[in-house]
Amino acid sequence: MRYDAFHPGQVWLDTEGKRIQAHGGSVMYLNGTYYWYGENKEKTTGKDKIWHWGVRCYTSKDLYNWEDKGLIIEPRTEDPDSSLHPESMMDRPHIIYNKKTKKFVCWLKIMNQDGTQSETVLTADDILGPYTIVREGLRPLNMSAGDFDLAVAPDGKAYYYFERVHSETICADLTEDYTDVTGYYSTHFPHSHPPHVREATAHFTRKGKHYLITSGTTGYMPNPSEAAIADTWHGPYTVLGDPHPEDESRTSYHSQISSVFKVEGKKDLYIAVADRWAPQEMEVPYETYAKFFDTIFDEELDREEKEKIMKNLMQKSTWIPDREKNTSIADYVWLPFRFDREMAYLDWKDEWRIEDYE
Repeated sequence: MRYDAFHPGQVWLDTEGKRIQAHGGSVMYLNGTYYWYGENKEKTTGKDKIWHWGVRCYTSKDLYNWEDKGLIIEPRTEDPDSSLHPESMMDRPHIIYNKKTKKFVCWLKIMNQDGTQSETVLTADDILGPYTIVREGLRPLNMSAGDFDLAVAPDGKAYYYFERVHSETICADLTEDYTDVTGYYSTHFPHSHPPHVREATAHFTRKGKHYLITSGTTGYMPNPSEAAIADTWHGPYTVLGDPHPEDESRTSYHSQISSVFKVEGKKDLYIAVADRWAPQEMEVPYETYAKFFDTIFDEELDREEKEKIMKNLMQKSTWIPDREKNTSIADYVWLPFRFDREMAYLDWKDEWRIEDYE
């Protein structure tokens, strides 16, 4: 089957007719070819403890049709202590290229069993690997580091945008080899607790401005996105609002943005790459699970009051815990940004084509 358009939210198959498995990932353009990589969730059915099956990559010339290039980072099935073991909660692979070292550098977020989150960093000579672990258990700035994005400036300096877990967004300078942080950082969007804390940061630049697109914190359940803008990498950032103006469900069209990229050869076409993690739970109202998360993390409520509120919420509506979700059937929502002055909007489209843009 060959595609000639995008169909957001519908099942997307590769050139072999299999579901594309590149979740929480990004798109990179190299020498006339697009590379789309992300979490391989093909074995994550929710019936056992498998969280991932490595990082998979696809290539395309037209962005519609993707050829499976296989696992570029394989799971370490025989080492239960490895951050790459299938039961390890590995998320959000992001890869950047270092022109100085001539290495592709990949960062992975790891959710540890003690509730903290750390990073595994790998390098390779080719985007398709093989990758070698250079850091494991990294706690940048001695912080618990959640969802993130990596970005490289024209001068070669690199930046790491991440969620300081259940707290705020951090922009940190990376070392020259891109495998660690220098210690210099800035803080943004402070919130007391989920679901208000911002995560899943996606950075892009347009006309000299820096944009950050973030989501709230409700696990795999979707929530309202937020766009912010600044003049420099470290800000300060001004919040512009939700980029999904027509979304009455307040769920970012039932998706979570993981990255944004500009289409080569197009004047002003930026695409938001998003995952629809829970297509089977789209009927669950955002307000229900948002209140659930708000209650869990509200330190001013005592245990008895929390249990009463959560019991009442679960009687009204239920949803599947993240560990039990069948994310092997998660879908994708790719949409083009529409800019009105500096505000970035994402309008829903059942079908759209790159060819319709200058």
